[in-house]
Amino acid sequence: MTTFTSLPSTMQAIVHDGFGPPSVLRAAQLPLPQLRPHDLLVRVRAAGLNRAELNWRQGKYGPTPGFGDSDAVIGLDLAGEVVAMGPQVQGFALGERVMGIVGGGAYAQYARMDAGMAMKVPDSLSDVEAATIPEAMVTAHHVLLHLGQLQAGERVLLHGAGGGVGTTLVQMARMAGAATVVTTSSAGKHARLAELGADITVDYAKQDFAEVIAQQVSGGRVDLVIDNMGAPYLERNVRSLDVGGRLIQLGLQGGASATLPLDLVLTRRLRIEGTVMKSLTSEQKAQMTQRFAQRWLPVIAARQLLPLIERRFALQDAAQAHQCLEEDQPFGKLVLECA
Repeated sequence: MTTFTSLPSTMQAIVHDGFGPPSVLRAAQLPLPQLRPHDLLVRVRAAGLNRAELNWRQGKYGPTPGFGDSDAVIGLDLAGEVVAMGPQVQGFALGERVMGIVGGGAYAQYARMDAGMAMKVPDSLSDVEAATIPEAMVTAHHVLLHLGQLQAGERVLLHGAGGGVGTTLVQMARMAGAATVVTTSSAGKHARLAELGADITVDYAKQDFAEVIAQQVSGGRVDLVIDNMGAPYLERNVRSLDVGGRLIQLGLQGGASATLPLDLVLTRRLRIEGTVMKSLTSEQKAQMTQRFAQRWLPVIAARQLLPLIERRFALQDAAQAHQCLEEDQPFGKLVLECA
């Protein structure tokens, strides 16, 4: 193992006393993570917040979530500097700034990261900006361009567009040359989403998105739907798809059981595909990361595609950050500053 000689033996991290509301989160001193041969040890400067971490804290993944890096410390993406490397790591150097997805452990001063999921941080980005990129933007690229195969001139419906993944999807769809329909219930988010490039914004609390698409979209249908809600939207999503359309399901916030109009799936030759980061192998996650990096890191380095950061919190205020993510529906990302 290659390492700095001045590493501490313990670190501050956020642990959880059982599962439940944000108040189960608290700061504690823990030993530094033990490196595997393919790992980087990163001094964490910042960690992004993700809705999967709310599910984790609430116990929806069970007593041992099994993301792969830490069951004790929540957190799925981070940015910082390399302070140690396993013997199989190549292409990175001590002191180098990196960002990436981790299988738990990001809410801490140090975390281990599979080198296959690490990306070098462009000099033009701050650590806070970099920490909010991996989970949201890698996911957005995966569902929109890799699975969804969005093409220039197509039309895409994006649900829950005001969050970290959603705001990225709007920007990526615009850059891909597609027309976008987005849904949100927050009155203040409609104008901000339009500024990002959304063509039609739908208030799902007051409007039926399928009716809006039928009335306002050319041809009355879309080519691609990216959905995080599940049950309450499934039938309308399918009815809104054009011939050869695709529905990519990346969340089930509204439930898992719904009616599927199979006649339309057959006659319109539709494709329905689900994805969730937790079910992917380390190799698959690494492939996702590398595809994203190849396509978007030059664009990000030029600051043409950036995360939207709503608010920052100190590491020890993780409980407050979780409460904000649950209750305030921030536009874009929340971030913990861990240094």
